[in-house]
Amino acid sequence: MSREPAYQQHGFPNRRSFVAISAATIAGTVVPDVQTALAAPKLTGVTFSFGTYGMKTMKLEAAIRTVAKIGYDGIEIAAVPDWDSAPQKMSTVRRTKTRTLLSDLGLAVTALMEHLAPSADEQEHARQLDRLKRVAALGHDLSPGNPPLIQTVLGGGSWNDKQSLFLDRLGDWAKLGKQLETVIAIKPHRGGALSKPSEAVWLIKQLKDTPWLRMVYDYSHYAFRGMPLAETIKTALPYTAHIAIKDTVKTETGFRFVLPGESGGFDYPTLLKMFYAGGYRGDVCCEVSSMVWNKRGYDPLAAAKRCYANISPIFGQVDVPRRS
Repeated sequence: MSREPAYQQHGFPNRRSFVAISAATIAGTVVPDVQTALAAPKLTGVTFSFGTYGMKTMKLEAAIRTVAKIGYDGIEIAAVPDWDSAPQKMSTVRRTKTRTLLSDLGLAVTALMEHLAPSADEQEHARQLDRLKRVAALGHDLSPGNPPLIQTVLGGGSWNDKQSLFLDRLGDWAKLGKQLETVIAIKPHRGGALSKPSEAVWLIKQLKDTPWLRMVYDYSHYAFRGMPLAETIKTALPYTAHIAIKDTVKTETGFRFVLPGESGGFDYPTLLKMFYAGGYRGDVCCEVSSMVWNKRGYDPLAAAKRCYANISPIFGQVDVPRRS
């Protein structure tokens, strides 16, 4: 039997509540009418997590223990084929033991990461739907009571060339998400055909605002593109089911990603305050780019500790509670 998707269970904002709060959020104040709008979320607090996309050299069980020991509330698990935690590498016995380990450590599975570029080829589209089924099944096995969302970028190309294809394929993805009771969240990527929050919102609206298709907010893909932080949050917040964080720095040839908090130029206090005041009660996940973990000498343990040290104090500074 179908039920509300996890992001609605967690009190994520809808469009109506956002209209009531957006102006006050940007002003940094909360007026009486807004208090009513903010009363809707059932949960108080967000989770702070680390993604195993930055731990490719580690076994999943070791990554889970590491993330929990550092102090994170949750973990995003990379479910792409080359990772140790891909569905085909997770036997029934291993899934059961991993679920027990997560429970014993009090660590939530907040998301599963995939990399799927919608294809015009029907056979490839069918294979991708099967991949999504397998990843969703993994999520339900690891967290039966609250299955994690699946997040993915949509690949390269031109928005004008790909938007019709995206609309067609994502319609099937959303139908599958409803059947599997798993939210699928698409992430605009600065190098992708889908690169702006407004484009993700357009797709979701065209699909009748289905709750099974949401977006991932990641400001690193909007920085240095004439896209102010507050404006992107206003656009994305009503449709955001997951927040990924990392920094972007300019280089002579363009840009590169670095660990969250490393550039000193990202306004994470405002990001956290605006999303929380807007009703967001989901996850904030430290993501390590392949630009970082592909470098010689990269240490996933050191990276996870550094991310925690850089970001965790900010939650208390801006009165955004964490949920364990």
